[in-house]
Amino acid sequence: MNQIQHSRTVVTGGGSGLGLRIAQVFRDAGADVLVSDISDGALATARDEGFEVTVCDVSEEAQVEAMVQVAVERLGGLDVLVNNAGMAGPTGPVEGLDSEAWRRTFDVNIHGQFYCVKHALPHLRRSADARIINLSSAAGRLGMAGRSPYSASKWAVVGFTKTLAIELGPDGIAVNAICPGAVDGPRIQAVIEAKAQMLDRPVEEVTALYHGQSSLGRLVTADDIAAAALYLAGPAGRMVSGQALAIDGNTEKLY
Repeated sequence: MNQIQHSRTVVTGGGSGLGLRIAQVFRDAGADVLVSDISDGALATARDEGFEVTVCDVSEEAQVEAMVQVAVERLGGLDVLVNNAGMAGPTGPVEGLDSEAWRRTFDVNIHGQFYCVKHALPHLRRSADARIINLSSAAGRLGMAGRSPYSASKWAVVGFTKTLAIELGPDGIAVNAICPGAVDGPRIQAVIEAKAQMLDRPVEEVTALYHGQSSLGRLVTADDIAAAALYLAGPAGRMVSGQALAIDGNTEKLY
């Protein structure tokens, strides 16, 4: 196990799914973790599991500033920021997309990461070994028909990550992105159903396409992504920075 004892960690969008699993794995490795999510209800499981929690809509800068302050007060500082909060956004051809839904996707997926980094940086600079981990996607390195707002926002995450790695290297802060393939769970099922409707094809057929889009022929799990995040935050990842780490079973085409 890649132990990161006493690393003070914030995981955004950590109330359920991938974010919650990252928080659990970090805590099991010895980290002190604060979980944020968009509503009090979304934090119910994390609260029941004993995590420090706070409500934060990452698309609202004032809420992010307050969240970071709460984290620093409760954890005693900050060593690791995991920018996990994100949304799938609308599915459909460009000409049929709702402009507000497009903007909302960018507000959460990239503007939210900017706000979190901006307000966390003064505290991360006080850490002896700070790390920033930004969640991108396989759609952040490949095109994805019918998912242009999601894909474009996740490409932006990679550009943001690589630029931050250069800017923050002199401060000793490693910055990386994780690019998951399709992660098994309710969120990808909703995406598959929307894609099936757009293509006018059976859900079962589109599900098979998603399973088969990687060379390994299976969906990624939350455990796969949490393990990658732990590696990047731990001692084994201390010289890794500026990378967009693909955890996708070798996905070469997205449906």
